[in-house]
Amino acid sequence: MHRSDLESVLRLEQDLFPADAWSSQMFLDELTEPTRSYLVAETCSNRPELVGFAGLRVVPPEGDIQTMAVDRRYWSQGIGARLLTALLDIGAQQGVTETFLEVRTDNPRAQDLYRRFGFVELGMRPGYYAGADAVVMRRSASNPHEEDPRD
Repeated sequence: MHRSDLESVLRLEQDLFPADAWSSQMFLDELTEPTRSYLVAETCSNRPELVGFAGLRVVPPEGDIQTMAVDRRYWSQGIGARLLTALLDIGAQQGVTETFLEVRTDNPRAQDLYRRFGFVELGMRPGYYAGADAVVMRRSASNPHEEDPRD
């Protein structure tokens, strides 16, 4: 993700998370943090369109998925899985062995994606999001029971 992506990122952020969308300044702050890695997904066309984004905070041995979003028009096309795979690969390259995240309790799609990648529920954070609690999840790189979602 680059500064030039922010207009499209903010539009998608507002569409998907209107009650607690991140501001432009929040994304700018994240992009300047050396412990952060942000990615975008774009269509493959003459005029590429941003259709997703994701971010990871890395402080080895821990990583934290900061955000993930995919344009509704592109759901069920594997974009979220590819973004998550890329984040986990970045984390592994930087020594992450435990990855954490929070996901809305009213977002079963995302929860299912994370479970497919070996994330397990640790607990709840009441009122974490506007209008919803958060499920706290963790994925351990040493978990022998996790599935490889790319199979």
